[in-house]
Amino acid sequence: MNSLIIADKLKKGETVSYKAHGNSMTPIIRTGQKVTLKPIKLSEVKKGDTVFCKVKGRFFTHLVTGIKKDQVQISNNNGHVNGWTSQVFGVLIKVGE
Repeated sequence: MNSLIIADKLKKGETVSYKAHGNSMTPIIRTGQKVTLKPIKLSEVKKGDTVFCKVKGRFFTHLVTGIKKDQVQISNNNGHVNGWTSQVFGVLIKVGE
C-alpha cells in the first residue's frame, strides 16, 4: 500500500494494515510481515512507541527515541536516527496475521 494512502487513512481516523518492507526494524518488524496501525495524536506518543510518520519527506514505521515539546525523534531498530518530526500519523498495534 502506498505511504500517502496509509497517511491519509490514518488522518481520517481509520486503522490500517499493510505488509512492511525493509530490515531496519528487525526483529520487531521483519520484511513481509503484516503490520496494523491505529491513528494517534502527537501529544499521545510515548518514547518507545513504533509510529508511522514522515521525516524529511520520507515515510517510516520506526521507533520514537526522543520527545521534545512539539516533535519526536525517529530512529530505526539498529540505532540510526532519522531525525525529528511533528508528522506522526499512527502507532503500531499489531505485527503479524
